[in-house]
Amino acid sequence: MTIGDAFVIGATGQIGRAAVRALAAEGWRVRAASRGGGRDERWPEEVRAVTVDREDDAALAAALGDGCDVLLDCVAYGSRHARQLLGLADRIGSAVVISSVAVYQDDRGRGFDTQAEPDGVPDYPVPIPESQPTVAPGDDTYSTAKVALEQELLAAGDRLPTTLLRAGAIHGPHSPLPRETYFVKRVLDGRPVRILAHGGASRFHPVHVDNLAELVRLAARRPGSRALNAGDPQAPTVAEIAAAVDAAMGATSELITFDGEPPRPGLGQTPWSTARPVVMDMSAAERELGYRAATGYAESLPETVEWTARRLAGGRDWREAFPLLAKAYGSFDLFDYAAEDAWLAERGSAAGSGR
Repeated sequence: MTIGDAFVIGATGQIGRAAVRALAAEGWRVRAASRGGGRDERWPEEVRAVTVDREDDAALAAALGDGCDVLLDCVAYGSRHARQLLGLADRIGSAVVISSVAVYQDDRGRGFDTQAEPDGVPDYPVPIPESQPTVAPGDDTYSTAKVALEQELLAAGDRLPTTLLRAGAIHGPHSPLPRETYFVKRVLDGRPVRILAHGGASRFHPVHVDNLAELVRLAARRPGSRALNAGDPQAPTVAEIAAAVDAAMGATSELITFDGEPPRPGLGQTPWSTARPVVMDMSAAERELGYRAATGYAESLPETVEWTARRLAGGRDWREAFPLLAKAYGSFDLFDYAAEDAWLAERGSAAGSGR
């Protein structure tokens, strides 16, 4: 039984691949739009691939044609994309748009953009509800542009009901920024230790692409104008993530932690490392959409690890394999083993027992 027509922008990206699959399985007629017009091997044959550059307003309007019952935008960013979607509102029944947990600020106005400043690390409530204030909208940063996107779409809810999904640290296959590389590469390189700042207790709430796809599926069936957190059922510590990657790869390593910030740039600093937790409250999604996670972090990890390791096969440089990851964490070397060994040598025999 066909439910209706779905149009997905950014369909061949990490989120889009899983969401197209979930929508098609639900019974939607899916048009999967991307710049390359490609397909995922796991999509059913009836999914129609569409080639379109979403930055070309006329091309997007032509691709949308007579419209759709639900539009999923995986790559919307800033007020320009909000206005673009609203310009097509008369052809769209409802929308689901991917936002980010980075929109939040704490009660002192600190957020993701202030973390490098003195006393700039945000102190969010645990967990963060959707009622938590957001940073001011703008065009300067990822966080402010996502808020601009959100505010324009929510203000036009009578014209285009839109569910905004505030995603945590997205993980799963096909990621342009696979944080798991930090530990996968260490296993591949035979590193015997995992050195972690902040006592290994950092928590940056992850969300698997299958859980995002489940939220998209539910929101498509229940249109509304709202912003909802999007996260896994668990928010593991970085030490738990290290152990989970080791387990998925059949490896063992020694965990060495220290309190506080790195004593030298990058030491013990992972893509999840933060001095204070970033954990989302998922009760609104459960209440409003009936959300139940499709998977959890540890159980989903083997597929992610296998995909990541395959991209690094043959000693391929990780910067070439994952340029966005290298750009995002370019302020320090994620794999400065010489610095790790020097620090361990300074600690001497005590290095093996420190936790």
